[in-house]
Amino acid sequence: MKDDQKNFLLFAVIAALLLFAWPAVMHWFFPQQQQQQAAPAQPKAIPNSADSPAALRDRAVVLAESPRVAIETPSLKGSINLKGARIDDLVLVKYDETTAKNSPPIHLLSPNGAQGAYFAEFGWSGSGVQAPNANTVWQASGTKLTPTTPVTLTARTATGQVFRIDLAVDQDYMFTIRQTVANLGQAPVSVTPYASVSRAERSKDAGQWAARVGPIAATADKAHYLGWSDVETTAQSYRTSGGWAGFTDHYWLTSLIPDQRVPVTLGQRQNPSKAYQADYQLDQPLAIAPGKQTSYSSRFFAGAKEVKLLEAYQDKLGIKLFSYAIDWGWFGVIEQPIFYYLDWLFRLVGNFGVAIILLTITIRGLLFPIAHKQFESMARMRVIQPKMKALQERHKDDKQRQQQEIMKLYKEEKVNPLAGCLPILLQIPIMFALYKVLLLTIEMRHQGFVLWIKDLSAPDPAMILNLFGYLHFTPPSFLAIGVVPVLLGVSMYFQMKFNPAPMDEIQKQVFAIMPWMLMFLMAPFAVGLQLYWITSNVITILQQQWLYSRHPVLKQPAKKEAPAK
Repeated sequence: MKDDQKNFLLFAVIAALLLFAWPAVMHWFFPQQQQQQAAPAQPKAIPNSADSPAALRDRAVVLAESPRVAIETPSLKGSINLKGARIDDLVLVKYDETTAKNSPPIHLLSPNGAQGAYFAEFGWSGSGVQAPNANTVWQASGTKLTPTTPVTLTARTATGQVFRIDLAVDQDYMFTIRQTVANLGQAPVSVTPYASVSRAERSKDAGQWAARVGPIAATADKAHYLGWSDVETTAQSYRTSGGWAGFTDHYWLTSLIPDQRVPVTLGQRQNPSKAYQADYQLDQPLAIAPGKQTSYSSRFFAGAKEVKLLEAYQDKLGIKLFSYAIDWGWFGVIEQPIFYYLDWLFRLVGNFGVAIILLTITIRGLLFPIAHKQFESMARMRVIQPKMKALQERHKDDKQRQQQEIMKLYKEEKVNPLAGCLPILLQIPIMFALYKVLLLTIEMRHQGFVLWIKDLSAPDPAMILNLFGYLHFTPPSFLAIGVVPVLLGVSMYFQMKFNPAPMDEIQKQVFAIMPWMLMFLMAPFAVGLQLYWITSNVITILQQQWLYSRHPVLKQPAKKEAPAK
């Protein structure tokens, strides 16, 4: 029995390590290979979107330096820079920086010359034509872009062409762009539409293997999650019909979405000004005869990575792999159902903490038949324990014979020693899936529970060592223990306390210290995950009391048998 318990503990530890660490290990040893296509890595036709300003200036000052068209929707507020026809001022009005009162909203895009410059532009390269550039001042058909009032930007060039950019926006975060060139000259011209997003700095969000941050591109059949250093060293390009390219933060996304039916080359690179640039251009130029015009339509997404919204755009607009902006990873088959069920519970009860508790009750209810089987197996193991001890003593010098006799005993008594592993094996991926849901989905961001818990996707802020914030210092991470992690340790302690004490002294010590080790281990994780575990422990204690009433033998202390003679 001693060896079986040790093996069981070892199994649980290894299973947890494999589940949480395996994706990181695979990413380290087998990094995702980028599919380099035959297209040039840095298309010369696409200009660098950002230059290096002599000095950075206040964002408001930069915005006031050029004529603008306002943007106003239920989800966005900002403006379009008429100098260069850039979407370079965008605020997400539904999302705040922090949970504090009067917190400013998220500033997603900012103009070149300001701190954190981040903007999109749409243009043309061509032969026999003088295309508009970053210094061109466009004429606007209106003063405000809204879901009901599109805006047309117009520019005329010395070579006799009229360029138009028709802009529309929906209620959420999707812009529709139609680029038109009318050739009023005497000779045919050739133009190639392109679009780019320039980002002066890396994201403030920390990248990690469980939550991708950085450049991203999707071809028709594969998503390419890139690191900042990947594009710093080598420009990346992908020829595709269908897909998109942009930048992903933890919760936000910018994405250039070309016409999904037209062959294009997607690019990710760092330009000479050290700004990161995502772009695309058509593989074939568009020929325009004198007196004719041609148009090209695309889209631009700039906003929050809301799960259902991304999937709706993917399905309704036919954007290939657009939902892959959220990298669910290997366990998406578990994570996504948990998200949808948790989101449904939230809409039902109006509190994500309560929704997590109801989710826990549901999961434990589904697993109860397995838990019942586990307790029955434990009861049988308890009954045959004296026989096992006798066999171990009788064959202590012949381990092979000892194992054979024990396995024979299992078979005769119809006992499965691994029955207790199954509930843990099922619980670990569920825990990991909930961890990913809390980490990845913006729907969980800044969702409170009760009292001081204002954000279930963040660690517990009520740290004990700084007297819950009354002392103005931040404890080191390994001592940043909040109230909820302590409750987790206490619940784990009582769960183990209600179990019969093992005979082995080493095992007793391991079980005694394990709750407090888990308390420190879980403290940096989202408080929503800790809430799930605490609720699960409480349910386990209640189940234990009921099942012990059904199997009294489990409450009896294990007896040491005298060695067989």
